[in-house]
Amino acid sequence: MDSAPPTASPRHQAALAFIFVTVMLDMLAFGIIIPVLPHLIVDLIGGSIAKAAVWTSAFGTVYMLMQFVFSPVQGTLSDRYGRRSVILISSFGLGVDFLVMALTPTLWLLFVGRAVSGICAASFSTSNAYIADIVPKERRAAAFGMMGAAFAVGFIIGPALGGFLGHIGLRLPFWVAAVLSLINFCYGFFVLPESLPPEQRTRHFNWRHANPFGALVLLRRYPQVFAFAAVVFLINLAQFSLNSTYVLYTDYRYGWGPQAVGFTLGLVGLCSGVVQAVLVRQLMPRLGERRLIMIGLSLCVLGYLLFGLASVGWVFLLGIPFLCLGGLSGPPAQALMTQQVDPHEQGRLQGALTSLASLAGIFGPAVFANLFALFISDHAPMHLPGISFVLAALLLVGAAILASYAIRHVQPVQAATASEHPSMPAHGELSPVADVIAHEHHPHDQPESSP
Repeated sequence: MDSAPPTASPRHQAALAFIFVTVMLDMLAFGIIIPVLPHLIVDLIGGSIAKAAVWTSAFGTVYMLMQFVFSPVQGTLSDRYGRRSVILISSFGLGVDFLVMALTPTLWLLFVGRAVSGICAASFSTSNAYIADIVPKERRAAAFGMMGAAFAVGFIIGPALGGFLGHIGLRLPFWVAAVLSLINFCYGFFVLPESLPPEQRTRHFNWRHANPFGALVLLRRYPQVFAFAAVVFLINLAQFSLNSTYVLYTDYRYGWGPQAVGFTLGLVGLCSGVVQAVLVRQLMPRLGERRLIMIGLSLCVLGYLLFGLASVGWVFLLGIPFLCLGGLSGPPAQALMTQQVDPHEQGRLQGALTSLASLAGIFGPAVFANLFALFISDHAPMHLPGISFVLAALLLVGAAILASYAIRHVQPVQAATASEHPSMPAHGELSPVADVIAHEHHPHDQPESSP
């Protein structure tokens, strides 16, 4: 339903500004703790990096499991009770949760805190539904572009700030994250209006719509996008080698502490931003969608191999630009998929891709972190600390083979169809290393949650 009020009114401008700030501050809050969370786990379990890797995988798995389960639940709740209450409760919950994690003396309470973070952070889909409520259809692409910009700003600043704060004290980033989330709640409480009028809300909470597996059914109806969906799944699965091992791997192999990790993640964000803001737009008209997909995947394979096989830190750093250039494959793949799906099901397509990313996040951390722990242990079949990144490279070789098949069988469409559906970033597609920071955050246009 697109009869939204004009975005020019001061009230709606303030609401859009709040949503922008919400995404940016939430990304900043989560980015701040990423460089220090694995080190805090090491402290709480007594100093073993191998054991910490296993626990880190469990933390990542429970986070993504909560995201997978509660993203559709929060979307359905916002359809029933309105967007404002869901967003504000989530912001407040994040603030309190970060406070608990800053104070906890035990590993199990930190684990519970991470699970609660996954539940509260599921409100990103509600923020997108809010935009769909108040922004006219012809302006939504630009509005969601601003959300992507907010995501990028938080991603670049967060880990660098977290590394700096973590160098002072491992728990200090949690205190700062809590303050940011609570400031965000207070700001929204006084500024954010409700976007969904009572007459446009659903009358009952529908558990069928809250089913996280429901969106995946869509892919069965469109065989021409099924291979592309498998490519998306493999890309996301490979990215969790970074989420689950980056901090501990660089500590184990190169002796990098929170500050060095934070600065390198900031470099990752900067490179990813250049790729997305400049290179994709410049290269798409010259190379075309199909070539750009294959080039991006090939460069990403090279980046993962450099990560996994680098014996010194400067060689590892050389892999960052190649890994970020892998983001060239995301937008054209997304564009080809949107061209194959009916206009009224674009939102469900995005939901299906989000569900695939969440599934990858449930299994990926356990696989990669446990492999890392095994290959640095005394029982390792061979000493290969970078085994997770080598496996990620092999997964992307498989993704490239599937993409080559999908490209050959993609259905031709009229040019107008493609222009009607601007490509929006699916989780993990645009920036292969963005999920090092927030493997659960993905600003998406999800019109199925809008009136």
